[in-house]
Amino acid sequence: MDKHKILEQQFEQVDEALQALEALSQDLPALSQVLDQVEPLVKQLLHAYGEFRGCDMSEADDLLAAQKAFVKGDPSLNAVRDNVRELVYYRNCLLEQREDALPAKAERMALRTGRHIYLYLHSRLEQEGDGA
Repeated sequence: MDKHKILEQQFEQVDEALQALEALSQDLPALSQVLDQVEPLVKQLLHAYGEFRGCDMSEADDLLAAQKAFVKGDPSLNAVRDNVRELVYYRNCLLEQREDALPAKAERMALRTGRHIYLYLHSRLEQEGDGA
């Protein structure tokens, strides 16, 4: 199968999963459950885009490692870095039982951060003419 088609399918899968969460609107689950769903989607995006661009993603096991491998050779992709760090921050707050350090409506913020990463990479592909 064509690399473009595979990438397009991966982006469609992530978009559908994000839409399903967004449809919950006011009834989003707890932050930990949102992160359990958003983090793998973001990781999937980073891996798909990174592999498409020829990055070695083989040792990118967690979000920070994926982001680091993802930007190698193209510093303009650092725009994704802060969004990935935001998701990691939310997870760390939960792990350290520091919910007081989270923003209001952190579950919505986590979901929107996942959507932002999707939109950034999707529009970048469109600009590059790779059309996902």
